[in-house]
Amino acid sequence: MTDRIRKFLRRRREDGPCLVVDLEVIRDNYLAFAKSLPDTRVYYAVKANPAPEILKLLADLGSSFDTASIGEIELVLAAGATADRISFGNTIKKEKDVARAYELGVRLFAADSEAEVEKIGRAAPGSKVFCRILCDGSGAEWPLSRKFGCAPEMAPRVLEHAHRLGLVAYGISFHVGSQQNDVKAWDKALASASAIFRDMSERGINLAMVNLGGGFPARLRPNVPKVQDYGRAIFRALRKHFGNRIPETIIEPGRGMVGDAGIIEAEVVLISKKSDDDNVRWVYLDIGKFGGLAETMEEAIRYPIRTPKDGDKTAPCIIAGPTCDSADVLYEKTPYPLPVSLEIGDKVLIEATGAYTTTYSSVAFNGFPPLKSYVI
Repeated sequence: MTDRIRKFLRRRREDGPCLVVDLEVIRDNYLAFAKSLPDTRVYYAVKANPAPEILKLLADLGSSFDTASIGEIELVLAAGATADRISFGNTIKKEKDVARAYELGVRLFAADSEAEVEKIGRAAPGSKVFCRILCDGSGAEWPLSRKFGCAPEMAPRVLEHAHRLGLVAYGISFHVGSQQNDVKAWDKALASASAIFRDMSERGINLAMVNLGGGFPARLRPNVPKVQDYGRAIFRALRKHFGNRIPETIIEPGRGMVGDAGIIEAEVVLISKKSDDDNVRWVYLDIGKFGGLAETMEEAIRYPIRTPKDGDKTAPCIIAGPTCDSADVLYEKTPYPLPVSLEIGDKVLIEATGAYTTTYSSVAFNGFPPLKSYVI
């Protein structure tokens, strides 16, 4: 909670949940990434929060951008960034979207299969291609599935195919899992990347870049490592696996860039029990999974929640959203300790919610409006 957010919420008079994002926090986060990994280019993951004010700030600071769609590319261009600072990092693209990105000036594309490379070869001739490889994501609070990436041993074939089609086989990418708390998580993936670099060199193709992906965490709990800790660990791993021939590197922070900058203010709608002898209360908020808190799925992301009664005696609660969908329960497997004195109508603050909330918010499920967002 920053003073700027506190003052904004004190003045706010509208009803309903809202997200407030402090641009000064994002500025500080960007500068921390740039300082901690000085030889690495920052490509902000636009999907985390595409608010125009955030994109403009980062564009003005010199950031590049990782995009997943033509819509995101157009938002970045509108914010003042040039196309040479944009990566089309989604490995699942319609060929017409590849062509449109190429028309807009984008020349850096991700792929994880020969079929995707063929689309790029037809629609974006001469462009740079990097191949995403699978990563187990151990240590991450939101591990990524096998949806994106190919087995490391398959990557040389994908990149060689790109080379044959006249594309630039540019490098390797991976993602160690979102909200990654292990600073050493990049080591194993970089070992795979260096092996692919050697394999490609033996084929007469010299790769130039490693995309280190995202995974940098927001402060959802105490003792989260600092950006500087990640920078030191990543540099050690690069030296270990690439020696003195360290390639170009880029990172794609999303949650680590904007998560800590945002706080959701919500309201307690109902507190109840399911039976007289039930020891666990149900606390219903006016925001839930469908209002922007989708990452509570499987209780993977556990947001810090602050109440006006903090300091009072607590008891375990099940926290749920307001919709008529039984899946709209945030924390049930591991009940959340909340003050016994909490009452209907109390405002609660859900911290570290600057990332992946407004973009997950449904348009009008059950007639509830999308999550309001204020960038200050």
